[in-house]
Amino acid sequence: MRASLIARAVQLPVQEFIHTQGVSSAVLLLAAVVALLWANSPWSASYHRAWHTVVTLSGLSLSLDAWINDAMMALFFFLMGMEIKQEIVHGELSEPRRAALPIFAALGGMVAPALIYTAFNFGQPTAHGWGIPMATDIAFSLGVLALIKGVPSELKVFLLTLAIADDIGAIIVIAFAYTSALHWDYLLIAAALIAVILISRKIGFGRQVFYTVIGVLVWFAVLRSGVHATIAGVILGLLMPATSDVSLEEFRDLSADTIDEFREAQAAGDTARANRLLGAFDYLVRNTESPAERVTRKLNDWVAFLVLPLFALANAGVTFSAAGWSSFTHSPVAWGIVLGLVIGKPIGILATCWVTVKLGIAQVPPSIRWRQLASVSVLAGIGFTVSLFIGGLSFTGPAPLNAAKTAILVASLVSGSVGFVLLKTTAPQPKG
Repeated sequence: MRASLIARAVQLPVQEFIHTQGVSSAVLLLAAVVALLWANSPWSASYHRAWHTVVTLSGLSLSLDAWINDAMMALFFFLMGMEIKQEIVHGELSEPRRAALPIFAALGGMVAPALIYTAFNFGQPTAHGWGIPMATDIAFSLGVLALIKGVPSELKVFLLTLAIADDIGAIIVIAFAYTSALHWDYLLIAAALIAVILISRKIGFGRQVFYTVIGVLVWFAVLRSGVHATIAGVILGLLMPATSDVSLEEFRDLSADTIDEFREAQAAGDTARANRLLGAFDYLVRNTESPAERVTRKLNDWVAFLVLPLFALANAGVTFSAAGWSSFTHSPVAWGIVLGLVIGKPIGILATCWVTVKLGIAQVPPSIRWRQLASVSVLAGIGFTVSLFIGGLSFTGPAPLNAAKTAILVASLVSGSVGFVLLKTTAPQPKG
């Protein structure tokens, strides 16, 4: 009993603490800072050499950064797919009227930065990077928002829904604009494996190991098909059931009856029946949570505190020099990304919000003021994780890739800092 009390008093608050966006974004930021320090230290050569080390697993040979970007990041996109599914089924995206404002805002927040980037790079080999400034980083943007007290909950929901809709757009862009030559044989294999998953779910086969093995095979087939491998993670996430077999109301009623029967069995000394009732209760507990919720809960910390920091460590390391800064200030890639994220994002978001509200398509929640909407639209210019990811898909040459990474870091820092200050001034001040 004493151990149980200690667990409740110490472990649970810690678990609640590490699940906050502020902590996960802080770890992500720390990994990015370490990458920058390493890449600009006397050991900078070892930084670049380490990520190009070839690692072979089960006969598949990839560089270490490819294992992180193609394999480990598939878990991040798998979580993203499940979050999108849950939002569509149970969340803000399930109610068209409430979802209209952030969805249109996300669309404007993607189109405007892409147009600004294209204006700076039109007709140049770097024009292919137009997708880089389109993305909003959920962890960092919500992490900054979590630092400010008095922010209306509706504003947090707006930013979360906008970021999720933004992620859907980024996934579509990656799938169609950053896909190399297709190998249809592997695509057919992936489709057949997905059909196996759907049929197995239909007949009620629920072995987790089976689905894990099939999921890895789907990832491998998509990797070989020419479509970016992380898209396999999104597809598998969308396939996860987001509805539980037992509703909360059913759990309340059935569990009460089961507990009563368990007490009767214990009082009668019927141990066998008591154990069977424990099994029934365990079934109720497990099936009140949907598979998507259960897997999200199990994977969330691994992705937040291992996968994403490793991704930042492998991708955020930019070596700075006087010549490099001079090249950066004259780079159309850099200007397109910085202005796209810092200016294009808020302009696109606010413009589409204003138009949709004027047309009566959407409405701003009563608790949100336009000044707060403008402030959070600046915060949406933090494009760290997915922007770096698309940057790696856009460029292979070191010069444009370094310019893109530097621009993403600068723009995210500016958007985060300015957004924080603006939100701080618009948040209600505590009395006294």
